[in-house]
Amino acid sequence: MSRPATPTSPPPPPLDAAGQVRLRALSEELRCLVCQNQTLADSNADLAIDLRNQVQELIASGRTDTQIKDYLVERYGDFVLYKPPMQRNTALLWGGPFALLAGGALVWTLVQRRSRLAAEATGSDAGRTAPRARAPETARPVAPATAPVTAPASELERARRLLDD
Repeated sequence: MSRPATPTSPPPPPLDAAGQVRLRALSEELRCLVCQNQTLADSNADLAIDLRNQVQELIASGRTDTQIKDYLVERYGDFVLYKPPMQRNTALLWGGPFALLAGGALVWTLVQRRSRLAAEATGSDAGRTAPRARAPETARPVAPATAPVTAPASELERARRLLDD
């Protein structure tokens, strides 16, 4: 059996040691467009291999790193950069997490302040300095077992007479 014919591109021109270092550094700064969470250096996807070969050709042709990045950004957009630059169209992505964190801190502070003010208001109304814990809504109040019973003297006398009879 024979395999179907696949188009093969010629191998990229060889690079010297400095060119290999540049290729590795650029591959670490560029994103694999298929894998999305991997750099070109880490990805084994066919498109990543093609992009690495293209970068190698551009290095061999004498382009600078900035020219190579600009070429790829023009062709694929800022997404090809693993660390996109801060721009107007990406400001929300860069500042959004900090804005959400600040908003959450503000809400937390307001809730804590309102809770503290409510506790102080209920404490001063009842003449207490510390707020009491609330019993569950379904619980019935129970008199403590050790609390002394205070009844008027006439009722005590009546109860004694009933018990003596």
